[in-house]
Amino acid sequence: MDIGQLERVGEFLWRIPPRGKMRVPVLIFADEDLIREMDDKVAEQASNVATLPGIVGACYVMPDAHWGYGFPIGGVAAFDPEAGGVVSAGGVGFDISCGVRTLRTGLKREAVEQVANELADALYAAVPVGVGSRGQISLSDKEMDAMLQGGAKWAVAQGYGRPEDLERIEERGQSLGAVPAEVSQHARERQRREMGTLGSGNHYLEVQVVDEIYDPKVASVFGLRLGEIVVTIHCGSRGLGHQIGTEYLKKMQQAAKESGIELPDRELACAPLISPVGKSYLGAMRAAINCALANRQIITHLVRQVFAQFFPEASLDLIYDVSHNTCKEETHLIAGRPRRVFVHRKGATRAFGPGHPELPEALREIGQPVIIGGSMGTASYILVGTERGEALALSSACHGAGRAMSRKQATKTWKGKEVVEELARQGVIVRSPSLRGVAEEAPQAYKDVDKVVRAADRAGLAKRVARLRPIICIKG
Repeated sequence: MDIGQLERVGEFLWRIPPRGKMRVPVLIFADEDLIREMDDKVAEQASNVATLPGIVGACYVMPDAHWGYGFPIGGVAAFDPEAGGVVSAGGVGFDISCGVRTLRTGLKREAVEQVANELADALYAAVPVGVGSRGQISLSDKEMDAMLQGGAKWAVAQGYGRPEDLERIEERGQSLGAVPAEVSQHARERQRREMGTLGSGNHYLEVQVVDEIYDPKVASVFGLRLGEIVVTIHCGSRGLGHQIGTEYLKKMQQAAKESGIELPDRELACAPLISPVGKSYLGAMRAAINCALANRQIITHLVRQVFAQFFPEASLDLIYDVSHNTCKEETHLIAGRPRRVFVHRKGATRAFGPGHPELPEALREIGQPVIIGGSMGTASYILVGTERGEALALSSACHGAGRAMSRKQATKTWKGKEVVEELARQGVIVRSPSLRGVAEEAPQAYKDVDKVVRAADRAGLAKRVARLRPIICIKG
């Protein structure tokens, strides 16, 4: 990115002032190296978002940002319905509620490494992965409605997991306001056999070791101990979420035109929050959030079953589950007064600080866990939300490293077999149905996650707690 178009506010904060039709500024959280690595499209897309009706505060850009559909991935923006605010399918993303959860096991690294290959094979066999992957669950129409309404709560009621899991999931496992009737039959059919499946792309199931602790107090509350094993699951709403995104983009293009909204980019198709299309999308999107929460809950159950075969004493307690691609109604202090707004987080994580009323009692004093994933051979991190984060970026943080090159470029640069072999030499076991998919997700195709997390920490968006290193990666 050309830093000449930016105002430098601090070591980790840059600003694009309102110009042209921008209603608010753009604020980018990154150090100079990360800014220079970002493509210019990030600044262009964020500036376009800043022109949309009803936007408040700023358009915020996270340290892992890169080009996306309409909104940059790593973009955060809030809209006030009382000021003509809009909802944008592109501002949520196609994989609605793509997210990540981490479970602690209490197991030592040495114990797991003794059976690592067998464990990898068992996990790979238990959790369906890859494009179009299907699980053992087939939902009837009635069951589909119940799942779309109930989310992880529905999954737990079906025997997939434990009631205490729900306390460690955003909104306690269920997005209220879901309207299953707004989900098309096509979207339902795409999802009917996909519950409990990982999918493809950057989704993964990793067995990781805690290899560094930055904040012992917070790590202790989270149950993280040096040298112990955790399991992280990264996936979303599968075909259902993608279908909803596709269908509503078309509806929103017409809705924007009918509402007199001038779009700087057709990919920013949106609808007023109070319009029929806007309300319809929110109902469908919340149903897709519930689908993703139920999906991760079912996968958690499958993972626990596998670990029980090898380590009957391991409990695999959930640390937290966070979603990345959402639009959530929240109250934030904006320009000195609380306002009820709809916060789009596309490739960004909610990061509530200490004392927030929506956090479970066990975490309220400390703050919300923020899970930032790596890519196969690279580290992942667990951070915690800060009080400063509310004022900085509506209690938001980054969600991963962010792509440094396209999937097409990656496949021209690396062969999947070579990536698997190199990771094996580094002590990382990879299981995947697609060597092309492995090449697309090669660690070097992403930005340096260490630098991204350092920027989030130093900027005050979230505070580092622990670093996780993969030893097994089940890759879609």
